[in-house]
Amino acid sequence: MEKRLALQGIKVADFAWVAVGPITTKYLADHGATVIHIESHTRIETLRTASPFKDDIPGVDRSGFFANYNSSKYGLSLNLDKPKGREIALKLIMWADVVAESFSPKAMRRWGLDYESVSKMKPDIIYLSTCQQGQSGPHAMFPGYGQLATAVAGGYHLSGWPDRGPAPPQGAYTDFINPRFGVTTIMAALDYRRRTGKGVHLDQSQFETALHFFAPPIMDYSVNKRIMNRNGNRVPDAAPHGAYPCKGEDRWCAIAVSNDEEWQAFCHVIGEAEWTADPRFAHLPVRKENADELDKLVAGWTINHEAEQIEKLMQDAGIPASVVENSRDLFEDTQLKHRGHFRWLEHKVMGQCAYDGPSFRLSKTPDCQSAAPALGQHNEYVYQEILGLSDNEIAELLIEGIITTEDDIPGEFHAHA
Repeated sequence: MEKRLALQGIKVADFAWVAVGPITTKYLADHGATVIHIESHTRIETLRTASPFKDDIPGVDRSGFFANYNSSKYGLSLNLDKPKGREIALKLIMWADVVAESFSPKAMRRWGLDYESVSKMKPDIIYLSTCQQGQSGPHAMFPGYGQLATAVAGGYHLSGWPDRGPAPPQGAYTDFINPRFGVTTIMAALDYRRRTGKGVHLDQSQFETALHFFAPPIMDYSVNKRIMNRNGNRVPDAAPHGAYPCKGEDRWCAIAVSNDEEWQAFCHVIGEAEWTADPRFAHLPVRKENADELDKLVAGWTINHEAEQIEKLMQDAGIPASVVENSRDLFEDTQLKHRGHFRWLEHKVMGQCAYDGPSFRLSKTPDCQSAAPALGQHNEYVYQEILGLSDNEIAELLIEGIITTEDDIPGEFHAHA
């Protein structure tokens, strides 16, 4: 007998765009929820314009970035700037169990599709609003991306070296934190509705969510009035601690020695080099005091060895260490291969493309991951089978520009559609 999917029967109207909202609903879609991703050709979803593009050819249906974070969804094109478009959106909301949106607070209110308006017609709706700084307050209307949320949360101040300006983490760091909170809260809300029959508005401030990951500097300031500053790859309770250069072009290995027992094991691994007996490195406090010199000496050893060799030697000795993997390394990683992490799925336009598989496995209910939709790919199915519109009604909506098409793509993207 075919196994039932974990979220089979759950219906989601996904108005979210860019990263946080779509990644949140992707979790639901990958595990069986029917998720309809609502977009428009008139205003292209930001991630569809983001590289990398398949074969380095830009196009609204060729972004690997968009595809990876919208797997398993149905793609619908709909112009929400027109009254009839908003009427159709409302029908989708009435069909759905969950609504997700990630605009600044004014957008859904302007369209009359905000939680306050919707909940009057559908009191049991579960409605996720995820934006930079929440739905209320003096900064609620500040728009932005994850890079800005990371900066506001203090991430840029802490990332980099003490003698240089901030070196922010690659990408929009908070975009990949918030979805874990969002999907967990949606699951809790579904359980709450199952028990009570009541809906709920989930107001997620991406800024506040990110603050959880900066607890140590926040606590240090609250207790000691001390402001933590940038300190490169170093931490207070380990030395050596960093990413060290290895043999080969741009090859590195991260090593973390947290106590004197690990230090003795480290010294043994590198062959009891003369400098390891130096009193300046005998114990953690003095290793911290002489970290600059220690890092130079460690790098002098690592540069003569392969990163993979160092990783194995250190791990076999009980010392935390790992190759700093690049994209090629990840695809060749034996653990990821064993887990079947990367999946090759057939996209309508791009053909076979690699996707990140679900980062967790459910023992009794398998996932159902499929390729992301092209823009408007499932219009016929959604408008006819889910909304019950006739061919004539659909034709009228096309003529009026309610259902958008490739002809509505702005000029700068049209050539690549």
